[in-house]
Amino acid sequence: MKCKLKLSLLMVACLLIGCKANYPVAQQSGKEDVAYLVFVGPLKTYGNGSRPVQVDVDGTVFDAKVVKPKTANRKGIQYGVATGRRNVIVKFKGQTIYQKQLFLSSQETQIINLP
Repeated sequence: MKCKLKLSLLMVACLLIGCKANYPVAQQSGKEDVAYLVFVGPLKTYGNGSRPVQVDVDGTVFDAKVVKPKTANRKGIQYGVATGRRNVIVKFKGQTIYQKQLFLSSQETQIINLP
């Protein structure tokens, strides 16, 4: 009887020693505050990305490649922009082909369909 009692006390002691009540909690920082734009359109108009479009997002201008709709999710190049309400203007050969005010959330991917 004493042997079983000693054995059970030893097991309880081992369990308590193995536990620690206050492990440090890992802090996870939030994801980047960035939204993404993907430009989709017919390749007969824009080529296979060989003729980029000029994109103006609230005064910041950059060139972007256009992909066909079927490959937008796999091969589309995502362009990171700041979140919030953004005025997006897309020009091709000097003409405005898309202009819209968008509200972009964090980590959102907005697909812009070009004519």
